Amino acid sequence: MWIQLICVVCCCWGLLGTGLALQIQCYQCEEFQADDCSSPEFIVNCTVNVQDTCQKEVMEKSDGILYRKSCASSAACLIASAGYQSFCTPGKVNSVCISCCDTSLCNGPRTKRNRSAAVMHPGSGPAILMSLAVALLTKQL
Repeated sequence: MWIQLICVVCCCWGLLGTGLALQIQCYQCEEFQADDCSSPEFIVNCTVNVQDTCQKEVMEKSDGILYRKSCASSAACLIASAGYQSFCTPGKVNSVCISCCDTSLCNGPRTKRNRSAAVMHPGSGPAILMSLAVALLTKQL
């Protein structure tokens, strides 16, 4: 098992060293906003090799929907989204949903997608490998 872990970590390190770890941009609004804060003034550059994910939090209140968006590490975002999974019921008052994505400005407004094809984004390979390495490391500890 240790050999597999070392191989995964080395692959991730190698991919990061080849320039595949690019800086992503995300929409960021620290406090909850009534609009979805997806306009140019909310775009920020995330920290290279640290913040590799965009996070979006959507809270449904009786008087409307509130948004909070930011850059995050993939591990922190996945933990937050898993922690709030039981509170995520879209369309219900007091629902809180947290989502994570790993391409620039992916936490912006929803775009219509073709549902007939499942596509892996070009930048998602390193994030997937790093998530696998983290999962293997935590399982061993």
